[in-house]
Amino acid sequence: MSRSARRITATVLAAGALMAAAALPAVADDHGHGHGHGHGRGHDQRSAVVLGKIQYNSPGHDDGSNRSLNAEWVTVTNTSRHAVNLRGWTLRDESHRTYRFDLRLPGRSSVRVHTGVGRDTRTDVYQDLRRYVWDNSDTATLRDEHGQKVDSKSWGHRYGGRR
Repeated sequence: MSRSARRITATVLAAGALMAAAALPAVADDHGHGHGHGHGRGHDQRSAVVLGKIQYNSPGHDDGSNRSLNAEWVTVTNTSRHAVNLRGWTLRDESHRTYRFDLRLPGRSSVRVHTGVGRDTRTDVYQDLRRYVWDNSDTATLRDEHGQKVDSKSWGHRYGGRR
């Protein structure tokens, strides 16, 4: 084999090794979280369970009816392929009004947490409250069964209008 052929071969092999090494952290991270156990999450790893869309101000007139209360909701989404047991997890606003979960959320699915009274299903659960929870400027915080913050979202004028 000529000297230039050996150099080209060595360069190709080195480039392949670098590409394989660069791919390893992504594969390890994918297998290292998202199973819903809540144990061993580092500060730089994100939970597979996240807050999704939030309807914090019921559309139309806030008349305090159950229909109006249930038009206020927070979506909790499991982004992993694996089911997550949310028993003991909490969803809380800034005024410390807290909803405690008692459900298993299948992989790649969501549940909508409504404020008012209703019958829980696989996709919708109800806090059974008779007053509004989510103010026009508030923060929704999701915590696991150990009280560790999993995710939070803020909105309104105190937070620069973020949603």
